[in-house]
Amino acid sequence: MSKKLLITGITGQVGSQLADYVLENTDYSVVGMMRWQEPIDNLYHLTDRINRKDRIDLFYADLNDYAAIARMFSDIRPDFVSHLAAQSYPKTSFNSPIETLQTNVIGTATLLEVIRQLREADGYDPVIHICSSSEVYGRAKHGVPLTEDTPFHGASPYSISKIGTDYLGRFYGEAYDMRTFMTRMGTHSGPRRSDVFFESTVAKQIALIEAGYQEPVIKVGNLSSTRTFQDARDAVKAYFLLLEASASGNIKCGDHFNIAGEEAFQLPEVIEILLEMSTCKNIRVETDETRLRPIDADYQMFDNAKIRAAINWKPEIPARQMFQDLLSHWRDEVSKGKIPLNR
Repeated sequence: MSKKLLITGITGQVGSQLADYVLENTDYSVVGMMRWQEPIDNLYHLTDRINRKDRIDLFYADLNDYAAIARMFSDIRPDFVSHLAAQSYPKTSFNSPIETLQTNVIGTATLLEVIRQLREADGYDPVIHICSSSEVYGRAKHGVPLTEDTPFHGASPYSISKIGTDYLGRFYGEAYDMRTFMTRMGTHSGPRRSDVFFESTVAKQIALIEAGYQEPVIKVGNLSSTRTFQDARDAVKAYFLLLEASASGNIKCGDHFNIAGEEAFQLPEVIEILLEMSTCKNIRVETDETRLRPIDADYQMFDNAKIRAAINWKPEIPARQMFQDLLSHWRDEVSKGKIPLNR
């Protein structure tokens, strides 16, 4: 019987691309957890297979519903869990800090506690990937690459929630010998990237301008950040390889890994790259005060040494290709009449 992977947050960019990777490169089956009312734009290319239950199925649940999470694990009993579901937008967390903490911290605790109780009852012992975030490092020291031992410094309610998530994964691994590991992914993008994130909102606005739906002005927030970029399609491969390494006993319970691109840009450089790709050459850039955060994680440069020692992985898709694919994604969306909100 083939192995089974549960992906919480399957409707997101990363969750859907992890499903794509597993279906294309393994014989594993996939179960995706989602809330019933979530949009499934990122899954439309898979709906025929989902309807036929061709190695992929959905389970409707909410991280804040303990009974639903307990029923899901009792029914599915996956061999692997990739826990990606979260309130994932840092700026939104300033407006909705309680929801962010409830979903990300208590929701993760619910998932881990349900698994722990099943393990205690009958020995159920899946491999559990807990998706943390590079945002846990927050306001890091400039000029110093971030390693897994860099101290945390939360710079938003979101980053604080991910610090809690990270510690929960470590605690359940160390205290109960559950096969948990945490990933702290740096900035990742490409097709399906949510429009609320910096490079995606820039690409989206360019697509709207090119189609005549927006004046030739791009609205942005703080641009004083330097960070690495990587394609999410590369990152999900790292996720899967880490799941297999943990199953083979090559990763200790409660371990943690940075996953980051190796090409770094200041944010104005990202805008310049995307503008070079545009058919419009009269686009201006303006600061929008509503897009500014009270505090920013403004330096995110990483050391990938630990993950390279654990698995045979490195980023392969060039950043410029990633940006081109992102812009093409938004052009395609707009051409279909899917006019996104300008946010």
